[in-house]
Amino acid sequence: MRALVADAFPRERLADVAALGLEVDYRPELAVKDLAEAAAGASILVVRGKQVPAEVFARGESLSLVVRAGAGVNTIDVGAASRRGVFVANCPGQNAIAVAELAVGLMVAIDRRIPDNVERLRAGRWDKKTFSEANGLFGRTLGIIGLGPIGREVARRAQGFGMRVCAWSRSLDEGRAKELQLERAPGVLAVAREADFLSLHLPLAPETRGIVSRQVLEAMRPGAVLVNTARAELVDQEALLELARSGRIRVGLDVHAGEPEKGQAEFHSELARLPNVYGTHHIGASTAQAQDAIARETVRILEVFVTSGAVPNCVNIARKSPAKARLVVRHHDRVGVLANVLGAIREAGINVEEVHNTVFEKAEAACCTIQLDERPSGDLVERIRSRRDEVIFVDLFDLT
Repeated sequence: MRALVADAFPRERLADVAALGLEVDYRPELAVKDLAEAAAGASILVVRGKQVPAEVFARGESLSLVVRAGAGVNTIDVGAASRRGVFVANCPGQNAIAVAELAVGLMVAIDRRIPDNVERLRAGRWDKKTFSEANGLFGRTLGIIGLGPIGREVARRAQGFGMRVCAWSRSLDEGRAKELQLERAPGVLAVAREADFLSLHLPLAPETRGIVSRQVLEAMRPGAVLVNTARAELVDQEALLELARSGRIRVGLDVHAGEPEKGQAEFHSELARLPNVYGTHHIGASTAQAQDAIARETVRILEVFVTSGAVPNCVNIARKSPAKARLVVRHHDRVGVLANVLGAIREAGINVEEVHNTVFEKAEAACCTIQLDERPSGDLVERIRSRRDEVIFVDLFDLT
């Protein structure tokens, strides 16, 4: 089985992948335009930030699994993967501390204007008078949108600075908010109105794209700071540029609209050039600790897949089966028994959505659970039951 690793990956972890019995094809400099051709014949594809377009799945007939060595999967055409029956997995939470450290670092840097201090000193100028003006973080309000692993790590660090933390997340309830010692806001707009610093920690999905709208940005207090270490597409970029240019808000960014795919390239951003905007180069997860944790999790996913066929952290398995009925067949563990059962279901024109067969000790009997897209007729059930030499008993359950 060939595993194509198409982005930078720690060498010692590559050895771990090879130890699983996989043929490792390590090509970190591979261009996106060449990825589909390179993936042809591979069973597994591992990427970090590289785009994986639909063409990769169309040409990679043997491809079974794509692992994003990171958290978000917006760089992968997950829909195309699902249509071709390819598992897509990620490594959530492994980079949480690294991203949280950068998010808080941006807050401190903006409040104390650290980059400007450094620039002025390097230019041979002393300006304690100007740079002595700062508000500090203690006692101020941090608003967090998205309280997954990264958001929670940011909250912990902000609390260490003595900040009040107000958060919104779809899964956050009052009990969980109390446990985390923070305040729960009813929505994104409410967080924006409260925050001196507003930090974004949501994945990019259809429902989160543009969630920080013009209305949300305009609800922020004058001089408040927006920190985005998640995805540029979460924010209305036109409104962000307008409000930052006017000086209405300050901004700390690790993610940028139209940022280059390569590690080094020309990049011209009007937003990033503004004096009240501090930017880094999408380096949130780029610490040695985070990269090793992500690589170890990637190896774990591959090991489970290779040894059992299961896929940890899979993001494209249907959350709710379209099945309307469950057929449970207890049967003798013999050749052809399940083929006969499934053949009868096929002849009835019913689609099988899921099958799980459990074998009992000594392999004399087994129990097969079959999820069906429609309820089988009584005649079909009786036909299966009537095979007394093969079938022990049949149960039928409605799922709707």
